Amino acid sequence: MFKRIKKILGRYKNLDQVLITPYRSYGTYSRLFVKGRVLDNAPLKIHQDQNKWKTFVNTYKQFDSFEIPDAEVELEIPGKINLKTTTNDEGYFLFNQTLENNIGEVADDQGWVDYHLYYKEELEPKTELLGNPFKGRFLIPSVDAEYGVISDIDDTILHTGVTSFLKWRLLKNSLLTNAYKRMPLKGAPNLYKLLHKGKAEGNRNPVFYLSNSPWNMYEYLKLFLDYNGFPKGPILLRDMRHPFENSIKPEKPHKQREIFNILKTYPDLKFILIGDSGEHDATIYTDIAAQHSDRILAIYLRSVNHKKQMERVHSIIDNFESTPVLMVHNSTEAIAHARENGFIV
Repeated sequence: MFKRIKKILGRYKNLDQVLITPYRSYGTYSRLFVKGRVLDNAPLKIHQDQNKWKTFVNTYKQFDSFEIPDAEVELEIPGKINLKTTTNDEGYFLFNQTLENNIGEVADDQGWVDYHLYYKEELEPKTELLGNPFKGRFLIPSVDAEYGVISDIDDTILHTGVTSFLKWRLLKNSLLTNAYKRMPLKGAPNLYKLLHKGKAEGNRNPVFYLSNSPWNMYEYLKLFLDYNGFPKGPILLRDMRHPFENSIKPEKPHKQREIFNILKTYPDLKFILIGDSGEHDATIYTDIAAQHSDRILAIYLRSVNHKKQMERVHSIIDNFESTPVLMVHNSTEAIAHARENGFIV
């Protein structure tokens, strides 16, 4: 709070600390896509036994971020590559380029590649560097993958209450509920583990997690997914726009752009799309399936308790024939369909 006041008054000049947060992402043997953020913030600390006030304070800290613009960041994969870039006005950096070396050679048996990030700017004596190197990972799906899974997070695997009256449940869950205490929708971890294994049971089918939540929620959502035993996968959130944003607003919704990027990155891989009937997943998923009917094996949509939303979704999917679309009330129904269609054993 005091730092925020100093910044408004123009008295905040020097950095207190430097934190680089890399986001779990994806790539291929010759291309990587790595995004992250450089902040003058301490790492977020979420404890299992923290009270509601501490949870609220943590939530505030996630959004009270002090970005470091125009900072030089170096990415290193030992023995493979060294790349440099600079952060934008919001402290974000992005490495998105084709490589000459086969980076798949240093991936582990699950396809994850470890990399190091270095903050290359000179620091004032009192500034604390909270890493260097900072460590991140991105996924290279196996050539033996049977298919990939692209899944929404909100109200698909994590109950948010986005359809509740005045979204009061959404606010309560987001502001006052500890990530350790957020309950996944019943049976969801088992469903995703089975899809991750597929028929060969080699844990080779990649799982991509999408959300319209801003990147500020990354650590919270990553903790929720890991703690509840979901397969590790890239987590793709969105930039939070503000009323004075100068950049051009993207033409397509965030989820749609991310799915198209994934399809383009892995042209030989087919996918299962999982979402919910509460917002726009039905529209986005069927639009993608209509354009790529040979790439989308199935669409699973979790039913939500909202009459008007359900009517709207049924008007979209009832006559849709390009790809099988299943409205499910629980994970058991999705597992049964996946088993019947040979996606899992």
